[in-house]
Amino acid sequence: MKAAQLYAYDKEMNVDLKIETVPDPVISDPGDVIVRVGAAGLCRTDLHIIEGVWRDVMDVDGALLPYTMGHENAGWVEEVGTGVKSVKPGDAVICHPLRSCGICAGCRRGEDMYCEDSIFPGLSTDGGFAEYFLTNERALIKLNENVLPVNVAPMADAGITAYRVAKRAAKILSPGSYCVVLGVGGLGHIALQCLHELCGTRTVAVDQSEAARKLAKDLGAHHVLDGGPDVVEELKELTGGGAHAVIDFVGELGAEQLCWQMLRQGGTHFVVGYGGTIEVPTVHMIINEIAIVGSLVGNYTELVELMELNAEGRVNMRAQEYSLDDINAAITDFKNRQIVGRGVIVP
Repeated sequence: MKAAQLYAYDKEMNVDLKIETVPDPVISDPGDVIVRVGAAGLCRTDLHIIEGVWRDVMDVDGALLPYTMGHENAGWVEEVGTGVKSVKPGDAVICHPLRSCGICAGCRRGEDMYCEDSIFPGLSTDGGFAEYFLTNERALIKLNENVLPVNVAPMADAGITAYRVAKRAAKILSPGSYCVVLGVGGLGHIALQCLHELCGTRTVAVDQSEAARKLAKDLGAHHVLDGGPDVVEELKELTGGGAHAVIDFVGELGAEQLCWQMLRQGGTHFVVGYGGTIEVPTVHMIINEIAIVGSLVGNYTELVELMELNAEGRVNMRAQEYSLDDINAAITDFKNRQIVGRGVIVP
């Protein structure tokens, strides 16, 4: 099969993925499932992988290379292990990004991303920038008949990451409150829709990209700001003192230092994007009683919930498609902020 493989890490990202012919994945466990990839989302984590950010976590000695990235996958079941009962060849599916064990404490609590014995296709083993990839039955959700894999693949990670943080924020956001969504990209545009579905907060979208701001307006953001040098003051004036919550989908390049300053007393800064460092005077945290909270990828149940919202047309993905052969062009466009919404690789 064809696959786009990474051969080296490079902080400056001056490397290309190489389209190679590699062996097809093979069933080795009764719960294994081989998926024919219909589409795979391009994620900022993929850029960080190329940069080597994940090397100390996933590939300390470099033994993983070369390998195939791609952790936002949807497609059709191609082959199943002898123990698989819930799906069959031909079923259209979306794949939770983690192959979890099902028996550890994290799995028992329903938090798949806390699994103590997990495998992460696209990070710790070969993923979906290929014609086929290997996962397990626990990761799969059958798609509604009117839903195509190409339209939802990024929901497997970007979607549930955005949905999880929006769901957490909604619990503290009453009608009349203000919630800032910083970065209206692949995750932010989904979070906006989710917030509108889950609570009565007023949303404030912040992005330096004109195209992203237009998308935010199209999706019903109550206010849109351009993220200029006076954005904190503009936000405080707009909200009468600051936001009740800020969801940061950037997490680097200085954006992480703006978010906590946007909060009003008692507000919460939800950190989703990463790469930077947050430095907050402790006296500010105490006097203003603000909270800074990290938010991870959503669990299996949250992906099920999001797929219901998507099937009903209430939360949708904006995406730009690229062929597998054009994956390096997609990465370049993504790096240069030329993609509105999410980039999707179609084998």
